[in-house]
This record gives sequence, structure tokens and C-alpha cells, in this order.
Amino acid sequence: MIKFLDLPKINARFESEFKAEFNTFLNSGVYVLGQGVKTFESNYADYCGTKYCIGVSNGFDALALIFKGYLELGLLQKGDEVIVPANTFIASILSIMEVGLKPILIEPNLDSFNIEASEIEKHISGTTKAILIVHLYGQLCDVSEINTLANHNQLLVVEDAAQSTGAIDNLTSKRSGNLCDAAAFSFYPSKNLGALGDAGAVTTNNKALADVILKLRNYGTSSKYVNDVLGVNNRLDEIQALFLNVKLKFLDADNTQRLVIAQRYLLDVTNAKIKMPRFNDLRNHVFHLFVVLVDNRDHFIQYLKEHNIEAAIHYPIPPHKQKALQIFNDLKFPITDKIHDTCVSLPISPVMTDLEVTTVIKTLNDY
Repeated sequence: MIKFLDLPKINARFESEFKAEFNTFLNSGVYVLGQGVKTFESNYADYCGTKYCIGVSNGFDALALIFKGYLELGLLQKGDEVIVPANTFIASILSIMEVGLKPILIEPNLDSFNIEASEIEKHISGTTKAILIVHLYGQLCDVSEINTLANHNQLLVVEDAAQSTGAIDNLTSKRSGNLCDAAAFSFYPSKNLGALGDAGAVTTNNKALADVILKLRNYGTSSKYVNDVLGVNNRLDEIQALFLNVKLKFLDADNTQRLVIAQRYLLDVTNAKIKMPRFNDLRNHVFHLFVVLVDNRDHFIQYLKEHNIEAAIHYPIPPHKQKALQIFNDLKFPITDKIHDTCVSLPISPVMTDLEVTTVIKTLNDY
């Protein structure tokens, strides 16, 4: 069976270093917000090219903390509108609602799966105060156009960079996480930079925002037993920070291997029944997922299964059709519906063998 994502094989490469880090952690006696978190925050800020990185508990909390931070600073008010793609993972939308802001769902471009400035502009109202862009599947949005539009309308722009760790904008040569006002990362185990549990981070160049998020993630604490704001417990686990420090050194190489596989798929899969993703630049896509569109998806996935190939669906039900988001159930998003009805994620990971990639390509062309 060719696995969709072989996490044990991915992490086995680092087993000896993980064990060494765990022993250091165990013997340190410092199990919360220790040197491992500080080191990772410094390393990841350097990697992204930002002044600040705050390690947090997961990607959802990273997003929510950014919005809470802006509320605390008075740059957002409860009830303000935040434009967000309709085809994102539900966490993006929930993070907005969590803090009392109002998500405004908009359609993506069918080819890139990302939202664009032209569509965003149609939905800007007097109460729009921010845009949450999602670099879906690992491909960057056109941030230059979006930032220009946002600056003209005095809007904040936040990156949901959960799937785009390491991607580089082709115009500015800046990495994801350093393209807008602030960015939220998830290090869920399946991500390109994955922890061995939940983990996340916020990156920004805004000192005031970084300072308030640093407090918010730890009960609003400025120093021990001194609480300046109403905070929460959204700290990055020390042990996960240590594991992430190990894997960060290999991230660019792993992303390069993902790109090699993606380029083989794009070049060698010629079956007209399978709509391949758009890819224009060597650096702006890290292929967290390789997503194709196929009619009669169930039949296609069963075909792959019969040929011992695992596939996945990201995501089978769009947010506006989820029971949890009934306030959006009557809205119509035909492009989003088409994506969610026909998308299939093919196997792609840095530990896939050439033979496995060749087998997937042949199977796809024979469909």
C-alpha cells in the first residue's frame, strides 16, 4: 500500500535526535516555557525573517490570539468584519468567531484555490477591518495585490500559514509568515513542519502585537503572578518545541523533495479526467497537499484503493454546509462547492520513493 502520508517513516529519520532531546528535557526539570521554546521561537523567527515569533498551543489558537491581540490593542472591535475564504478548513472561520468578530465568506479562484484581491474588494464594507488569507494546500496567495488593496482601505491582513511553512513569495522573496501584518502557523503532525502532537506559532514584525500575545498565551502574565490582561493558557509545549527544533533544520530539504514529486506529477500525469493544480513558481508552493479535481470522486478513490494507493479529501464538507455554522447554511458558494465535491489529495511526502511516485503516475494515467 502506498500511504497517503507515512508519519512513522517521516519521524523515524529523527529518532535518535528526538530521544536525545527528550532525555535533556527530562533531566532539566523545566517542563513549561523552558529554553526549548525560547530557542525555537528565535530559530523560527530567523527562518521566517520576522522580528518576533511566539510559540503557542496549536494553529487555531495562533489565529485566535492574533485577533485577541488586535482587540486588546484597540485595532479591532467586537463585531468587526473579517473577510475569509469560504473553502478553508473550518478552524480559520472559528478563530474569527471565537473572539467576537464576524467572518465574511468569499469565493476563491478555482485554479489556485486561494482568494484574490478582485473578489475581496467586492465584499469590503464600512465594518470590514481585516482580511484573513489562507495559503491553502501550501500555495501562497497573491499577497502583493491583497496588501495594496488592504493598505488603500486601512485593513489588517493576517496570514493563515498553517499549510505554507517555507513558501517564498516570488515578488518580495519573503517567506510565508513575513508577508502581512501577522501570521499563524500550525505544526500539527501532518504539516510540512510537524510536531509529535499539537503545536503552533505566531510570527509578526509588530512589537506591540508580539508583546500582548506573549502575555495572552500565558494567563495575561507580564511577570510571575502579575496579570495585565485577561489571558488564556495557549503555551507551546516544551517537548514539542525541542522536536520542532530538530525538524526545522531539515524543512527546506523536505520541501524540495515535495516539489520534486509535484513536478513529476505535473509533467507526467496526462489523463484529461484529472484536473491538475495550477503551479507557476518554484518557490511559492510547498505542496503540503497535492490536490486534483476529479468528477465522480468516490469512484476515483475506490479505483486508487483497489490499486493500493491511499488518497484523502481536504475537505469533504465546506464550512458553509456544516451544522456547526448554521448561520451560513443558506449562502451559496458554487466555486467552493465544486472544489469540495471534486477535490482529492494524492500521496506526497519527503519519504515517498521514486518507485511509489512512478506507480501513482501510471495508475492515474490508466484511470
